[in-house]
Amino acid sequence: MREEKNELLEWLKAFLIAIVLAVVVRHFILTPIVVDGSSMMPTLHDRDRMIVNKLQYSLKEPKRFDIIVFHTNDNKNLIKRIIGLPGDRIEYKDDVLYINGKAYKEPYLDEYKKQNVLDVPFTYSFTLKDTPIGNDIVPEGHLFVMGDNRGHSTDSRHIGAIPIEEVYGSAKIKYWPFKHFQVVK
Repeated sequence: MREEKNELLEWLKAFLIAIVLAVVVRHFILTPIVVDGSSMMPTLHDRDRMIVNKLQYSLKEPKRFDIIVFHTNDNKNLIKRIIGLPGDRIEYKDDVLYINGKAYKEPYLDEYKKQNVLDVPFTYSFTLKDTPIGNDIVPEGHLFVMGDNRGHSTDSRHIGAIPIEEVYGSAKIKYWPFKHFQVVK
């Protein structure tokens, strides 16, 4: 009888430890998110489910072209791609991204650009002065973000630079629909 009681106690301890670990991981390290809308197409689709790494930017700085989740002033979470880091000069000219005067390829846009039969730019020309930033460079402590679906994305061109402290985490793992499971680049 005593052995059965000890075994039950051990199972109960293991169960409680598993629950505490799950809560800690979910609250502080990894959390699921559902993509809402088409602003990140073709990379991410409406209702895709992803894992957000909340710990990543506590350990290192955000990198250009990372996909992030951040809080907005109206308490929404948005998912976008980092285009500009603090101190960067961002410009689009003739559908080409220029960062600090250097042209960058954006292979994640190739699928949509191939579908462009109207011969209009996928990303209209602008400089940071044309955005709510109103300055030549991305301010210190901020990021310039854009959705991959440039014509249908509310991003830094409309809402300004994103304070780094509002970044919730990095979104790299798409797990649903399961047939599209991938680590997003």
